[in-house]
Amino acid sequence: MSRSHKPADNLVRINGRVLFLAEDPALVLAQLEGTSLSITSAGKLRDNISTDEITPVTVMFSYDEKLGQYPYVGFETRGERPIGVDAIRCGGFAVTVAGKRYGKGSSRESSPLAELHAGIRLIIAESFEQIYQKNCDNLGILTSTNYSLIGNIEAGNPIPIEEFLRGRDELTCRIIRAGGLLPYARSHAWPPPDVQQGNTVAPRTLVEKILERHLHPQTCHREPGTGVFVSADWRFSHDYFTGMAAHFMHRAFGEPAALFQPDRVVAFHDHLVFAHQSTPHQLGDLLDGVAELEEGHHRFTRLYAVRSHEALQDGMGSEGISHAIMAERYALPGEIVVGTDSHTPHSGALGCLAFGVGATEMANSWVTGYVRCKVPETLRIEIDGLLPYAVTAKDIALHLLQRPDMRAGMGIGCVFEYGGSTVRSMAVDERATLTNMVAELGGFTGIVAPDEQTVAFLRDRREIEFRIEPWMTSDANARYRTRIRVEAEALSPMIAGPGDPGNGISITQLTAPVKIHIAYGGSCTGGKRSDFDAYHEVLRWGLEHGVRVAADTTLFLQFGTVDVYQYCADRGFLETFRQAGAVLLMPGCGACANCGPGQSVKAGQVTISAINRNYPGRSGPGQVWLASPYTVAASALQGRIVQFQ
Repeated sequence: MSRSHKPADNLVRINGRVLFLAEDPALVLAQLEGTSLSITSAGKLRDNISTDEITPVTVMFSYDEKLGQYPYVGFETRGERPIGVDAIRCGGFAVTVAGKRYGKGSSRESSPLAELHAGIRLIIAESFEQIYQKNCDNLGILTSTNYSLIGNIEAGNPIPIEEFLRGRDELTCRIIRAGGLLPYARSHAWPPPDVQQGNTVAPRTLVEKILERHLHPQTCHREPGTGVFVSADWRFSHDYFTGMAAHFMHRAFGEPAALFQPDRVVAFHDHLVFAHQSTPHQLGDLLDGVAELEEGHHRFTRLYAVRSHEALQDGMGSEGISHAIMAERYALPGEIVVGTDSHTPHSGALGCLAFGVGATEMANSWVTGYVRCKVPETLRIEIDGLLPYAVTAKDIALHLLQRPDMRAGMGIGCVFEYGGSTVRSMAVDERATLTNMVAELGGFTGIVAPDEQTVAFLRDRREIEFRIEPWMTSDANARYRTRIRVEAEALSPMIAGPGDPGNGISITQLTAPVKIHIAYGGSCTGGKRSDFDAYHEVLRWGLEHGVRVAADTTLFLQFGTVDVYQYCADRGFLETFRQAGAVLLMPGCGACANCGPGQSVKAGQVTISAINRNYPGRSGPGQVWLASPYTVAASALQGRIVQFQ
């Protein structure tokens, strides 16, 4: 059960069984019991397999061989989860085969690392999410979209390495040949990063201009599709992955390593701070694993002089969610921000280039100052007109997600550049919802060109008088993959049905009442100041009309950062929330990461949530509907899904 690559003959030999992740759970179970299938007998393959299914957050407590027990334990098809602990390693599988958009969702490198430690050496799918495939490249797992390879593998035939390089950019090919990013990095020189002045005459998008100013000095090509290294102004990690990235860094560069500009490295204890209140973590005896991850995180912050945002003194929350704090306190227009979270594009609302990376990529960036990316194509999303009352950026995101072209993967790996009169009138908090949820759209990042709203945000939140430079916008004749136009007046409050953020419909399309047990307002997407303005507006209306949170519903409101909490306290919102019957929670990822209050604990529970994704198991075993803050609060008052009018 191994992959071997002989430089002399340039061939790859993969020895082991092929696992087809079929839609029929009986066929998956049959393979685990020893039956071998073909691409034909496997029938339809599961599409949209998320990293939450490959490695649920409740198994992500190691980054060594122990992680190999867990790949696909969250894989769900037709309501069943047929793959148990250690089933892949014990089954002798070396190849995984699936359908479209494999690895969507979180940027967690735990997923391909679990596959690697279980013996998986090659993953074949019709298409891959950009971050997931890059993580595979970095770890040395091969990927392909060529199903015809299966016959050769089953016959034991070696495969030319070039077969796995087709359609990949030159830099990625070199990394794949080296066996991963860190072996490649150790064999190359890394000149100190230096932000350069752009000098290209051809029309450019804003992201292309930012990339050009941050390119590795030896970069020759910079057209879309080209793999490049760029210097990062900010590099941040959170408690799930700081220890893993440090482990990779020390293994590659020694301990202690020489960090490049450690004052530009930020570490956040935000994802695990509510684990002690999380039902699966308590019942599953997982708190020791949580403690190991936290110790890995804190060991890094003790060893290196980096910026650190920790748990609150009473242990009941954190200073804030990593990407939310990056936007509130650090990121500036024109900069590059990278983080170990797929929602890093949150900061793109300020006009910077912000994108998620895996732990290997972060480890390399801590030492070299550089991260790898592919010069992306850009989609221009033009939103014009006045939004109807109680229709928000979250509704726009859910509208885009349900479009057939987006569900088919049109946005994979692209920049979503938002513009138009609607976006120009939005505050930065609302813009952040649009850029944040590019993660669900499969994009590389989202961005809004800086303008007077950006300047006002930086002045009000940070007391910075920022001057927008002339280059900080896309050129009039910049190239776009396509332009998508959205008429704001035609939009209505949206919800996304359980299982996928792309299951969007207008609330008016509900054919029967949907009773809810939990309403959750929080997360990076739903925990900003503008979101709490909406929660307060609805709950104040309820109190004025003698209506509180429904008796059989629990409403959780969780602040995204301590700054948001203080904002609400200063305006008297907290008393309104308490009188209405809401449960208030200090900042942390909590229920959004299935790690704290607000998660479901039974399969029969139904949640209406302001979080950004509702993949199976994402926020507990129950059914999760996604909605805007207005809809979450209004539904809490009624005990069923309703819009606020």
